[in-house]
Amino acid sequence: MSRWLLRLRGAIGMGLTWAFAWAMVGLLIGVAMEFFGVPMGWFVQVFDAPLPALAVPGFLSGATFSTVLGVAGRRRRFDQLSLPRFTLWGALGGLLVGLVPLVVGGPGIPPGAVVVMLGTLTVLSAGSAAGSLALARMAEDRELLDAGVEASAVGLTEWEARELMGK
Repeated sequence: MSRWLLRLRGAIGMGLTWAFAWAMVGLLIGVAMEFFGVPMGWFVQVFDAPLPALAVPGFLSGATFSTVLGVAGRRRRFDQLSLPRFTLWGALGGLLVGLVPLVVGGPGIPPGAVVVMLGTLTVLSAGSAAGSLALARMAEDRELLDAGVEASAVGLTEWEARELMGK
């Protein structure tokens, strides 16, 4: 498979993963607002859709983040990337997606809606990026365990190897 197709597949996969997570967050926001008796009208008006529709900006933010990661983090493994930098790249992806309605809608968008939209997309993207890195690191650790790689070959100390193996 060509390099561009692999990158496209990765961006779509990241977008779909984030879309699912964001749809669940939207549902949880709706449940919490209902539970605490907060009217949902303002939130739905800002995003102009029901809460599970956060999946759409989630997909776009995930795909944008994948592109940012491909450019900024190329030639680095997940264990070489810092969590703060990864989170910052995620926030950048959400911010870029949040700017699209501002460019398209122009000055007709109320300032309060801009703050809510940009803030929500940026925070959700940063959290999604941090979660993505945590999952990727867990998967790498599990692959090392499943492959039966010697701990010394991975660069773990004897104590870290015992802790990782649960001894």
